[in-house]
Amino acid sequence: MQDSVIGTDTRLVISTAPHVSDEESVSGIMYGVVIAMLPALVASLYFFRFRALWLVIVTSAACVLTEYVFQTVRGKPITIYDGSALVTGMLLAFNFPPTLPAWMAVVGGVVAMALGKHVFGGLGSNPFNPALVGRAFLVTAFPIAMTSWTSPIDGIATATPLALMKMEGIATNYWQLFVGSVGGCLGETSALAILIGGIYLIYKNYIDWRIPAGYLATVGVLAVAFGHDPLFHWLAGGLMLGAFFMATDMVTTPITRKGRWMFGIGAGVILMVIRLWGAYPEGVTFSILLMNGFTPLIDRLTRPRCYGEVKANA
Repeated sequence: MQDSVIGTDTRLVISTAPHVSDEESVSGIMYGVVIAMLPALVASLYFFRFRALWLVIVTSAACVLTEYVFQTVRGKPITIYDGSALVTGMLLAFNFPPTLPAWMAVVGGVVAMALGKHVFGGLGSNPFNPALVGRAFLVTAFPIAMTSWTSPIDGIATATPLALMKMEGIATNYWQLFVGSVGGCLGETSALAILIGGIYLIYKNYIDWRIPAGYLATVGVLAVAFGHDPLFHWLAGGLMLGAFFMATDMVTTPITRKGRWMFGIGAGVILMVIRLWGAYPEGVTFSILLMNGFTPLIDRLTRPRCYGEVKANA
């Protein structure tokens, strides 16, 4: 009996963490997100026709090319096929009005990848959502072009439902907001299409439901508290797109469950402050970017205590 035990392979293998493997890969997750964005892409093509497709192609190509250039110059492995640059390009294009000039879309793509991602070291190191960095830059640099909207019905210049409510107190009917037949950015008008993609992301476990739940719930509670229609605030503007596709970015959001609740609630508070009292009718971009900046602090505050760890005296 002793000989049989000694004769077995009892080698101890030492390796660094993580020690639990998973079949998921970066490319698998990224292309899964692309699949989730297809309903919103189809809706944008239906409402805004060829112009939507052209902006998505141009922006995505700019993001992929920028990533290739940066990785080549820095001597890093080329990862343009993992889908992360494509996801950034599509999300950024979804935040464009259909009338945006193509060269501005290219500038936004370059800024998103260069300043939003690779200046920090690339995928996994960026503290802010790259697509939102690109959009924030364009809104600041080209405010008129980024806020010029057309009606998806007749192509005539119009204002978004949020802008109409802000300026005139006029609200679009719920059905138009739900299906997307209103003025707005390419990928944000159809709440139905975004919900289909968001449910797919949650089903595939690519995102944590706590962030969109905390974000949407906070917006709803504050809307009711200040005498506004919560359903209108949920359906209008970029809240749905931001809640499911940008606030849930794995790299720029907290890793703990409690932290994700805090992130979603904080983003909701910031958004409603901007919508209710700010001069700008929309605030999704800035609410998420500001909470991205708080992510390291949130992770530190909500980090689980190790077994046996003694809390330090203040």
